[in-house]
Amino acid sequence: MAYSATMLALLVPPLPVRPLFPRLHRRLRSNASFDSGNRLIYRRTLAANTATVAAEQESGGQDNEVLKDKLLSCPICYEPLIRKGPPGLNLPAVYRSGFRCHKCNKSFTSKDGYLDLTVTSGTTEYTEFKPARTELFRSPLVSFLYERGWRQNFAISGFPGPEEEFNMAQKYLTSVFGGVLVDVSCGSGLFCRKFAASGTYSAVIALDFSENMLRQCNEFITRDTSLLATNLVLVRADVSRLPFASGSVDAVHAGAALHCWPSPSNAIAEISRTLRSGGVFVATTFLATSFNSPFSSRALEPLQLYGQATNSYAYFNEKEIEDLCKSCGLINYSAKVQRTFIMFSAQRP
Repeated sequence: MAYSATMLALLVPPLPVRPLFPRLHRRLRSNASFDSGNRLIYRRTLAANTATVAAEQESGGQDNEVLKDKLLSCPICYEPLIRKGPPGLNLPAVYRSGFRCHKCNKSFTSKDGYLDLTVTSGTTEYTEFKPARTELFRSPLVSFLYERGWRQNFAISGFPGPEEEFNMAQKYLTSVFGGVLVDVSCGSGLFCRKFAASGTYSAVIALDFSENMLRQCNEFITRDTSLLATNLVLVRADVSRLPFASGSVDAVHAGAALHCWPSPSNAIAEISRTLRSGGVFVATTFLATSFNSPFSSRALEPLQLYGQATNSYAYFNEKEIEDLCKSCGLINYSAKVQRTFIMFSAQRP
């Protein structure tokens, strides 16, 4: 019997995959580490930015300058981070920088190809319980398959496809073109890459809690040298504890993510906090029905070995989503619905 990529993701548990997919496991291991090959790509990219480096040297060598970041903040106390290294919101600059909270004295690094701004960043012993739906997307296998068959299956529920969803989101975001956009729960970077390539934002921050999703996103980006030259940054963070100063972000996008969040109300409250006045929040999700699954139809129900994960998603109807946005201080709610697909937008007063 032949299995689709989606069915494979359902049949295989998120942890050890060696016995079932040895070749794929070797590929995933190479993807999951920020290896010497990726470091070489970064060095080559840095060489391509010689004009920027030269300008920094002429101004006194900002590589060694300590400055207070105006956007990124400590996830514990929300104080601005002290940054040592070259300025700029792009992968090479952030990779060469160190970040520290002067109040908590906690350091944050981007040694794995993304800047880890979670509360537990740097811990080696402590682990925190997360819902099954959160842990599912931290799996290297799911991260690898997300754009290789998994996401395409959303069409069953009415999702029009990434290109059309991107165009729809851009129409909602017209008023904030030129600002900073945060793509929360960015996954493998399906939309953050499009936002960055569009050139309509001063910076795009791709944010996710899953280390493996960010590594997969990093792999896609490093294959496209044009993206490495854009103001695109990868950040690991909790959507319920966003590492940004209040009122510092112009737009937040969340593609097919709301139903996965452990606490949608906390997450949208955080998004509302970080948006500036007039800032826009745009998101898509699955609407509540008698049977919800973003993975398959009823025919595949017996194969859903991730039962705990798929049954624990938070599905809402449209009125509940509107009420949730308003309760978090957002206004000008609007939405477009197609079967169980919904794209909605709201604005910070």
